[in-house]
Amino acid sequence: MSEVVEQYLKSCRELAELTHYNGWIDNDTLKYQLVSEERGRVVADVQFEEGFISACCEERAERWGRVQLELDSAGTVKALLVL
Repeated sequence: MSEVVEQYLKSCRELAELTHYNGWIDNDTLKYQLVSEERGRVVADVQFEEGFISACCEERAERWGRVQLELDSAGTVKALLVL
């Protein structure tokens, strides 16, 4: 299941809610830790670097948050909610 979660996190748009400067998520820095697992639901802490342009230079900032992933009976992610 962790591979499914990781793939989804690296491609979903919902994590953009955790950015502050409307930047981009550096997937190479994306890390997560499962906090809880229930039938059809997974809660995870996520951490990544946000890249953004400030003045004329590219900058980076650490971002983190908690998400809840809804899974179908096959284990595929149906939805993600930023908590």
